[in-house]
Amino acid sequence: MTAAGQPGRSEARRDGLSIGAVLAQLRGDFPDVTISKIRFLEAEGLVRPGRTASGYRQFAPADVERLRFVLSAQRDHYLPLKVIKEQLDAADSGAEPAAAAPRLPRKLVSLDPADTGGLPAAEDFETGPEVRLTQEELLAQAGIDVATLAELQQYGLVRPGAAGFFGPDTVLIARTVKAMTEFGIEPRHLRAFRAAADREVGLLEQIVTPVYRHRDEDAKARADEVVRELAALSVTLHTLLVKAGIRGVTGG
Repeated sequence: MTAAGQPGRSEARRDGLSIGAVLAQLRGDFPDVTISKIRFLEAEGLVRPGRTASGYRQFAPADVERLRFVLSAQRDHYLPLKVIKEQLDAADSGAEPAAAAPRLPRKLVSLDPADTGGLPAAEDFETGPEVRLTQEELLAQAGIDVATLAELQQYGLVRPGAAGFFGPDTVLIARTVKAMTEFGIEPRHLRAFRAAADREVGLLEQIVTPVYRHRDEDAKARADEVVRELAALSVTLHTLLVKAGIRGVTGG
């Protein structure tokens, strides 16, 4: 103890969590997280754990909450790391409302509500990154019928895996298409979206495949981050181009 009766620095450090312990805490909610991923986020300045005298990382509870914030923002809102860091820095300086503080990652808002079209956020669905859905489960969660699903598959908007199961993103895709049909847009009108998405996938693969081929342990984490960053930028660019096009047509 120090003279003031407070724990000394060496004692406080021993109360922190090792990177392995942090990984164990996060894995339940984020099955894809790895030690390399945590190290990458530290290198990018998203989290700043303390260090022992021998150089080992020591994570405080607040550090773990910051990591949850970052991982949730990426998974649920597809935010680029630059935007996430800006929100964390703002929260640290007291400039953000409490709802955007790091300990409340589910409240993170990436876009103006007017830009979302009232669609549900990713966390509103009962799926997770490792969930595989049967056709019946997909129909129930997406609120569509067999005929609609057949149309979605016919025009390439949803695709089951080799074993016949559907991924969790399929629910959001189906619900989004269903919302668009209320405006008179039919699945057959959306084939261009599928084609454009496939072209974007091909472009991203050209960029990240060389990174995945590196043999160092952090290569996959770096490649995963590049994919997330580019995907988020792609969504932003697509949205802006559509809005600009519509405003040009309407004279807005």
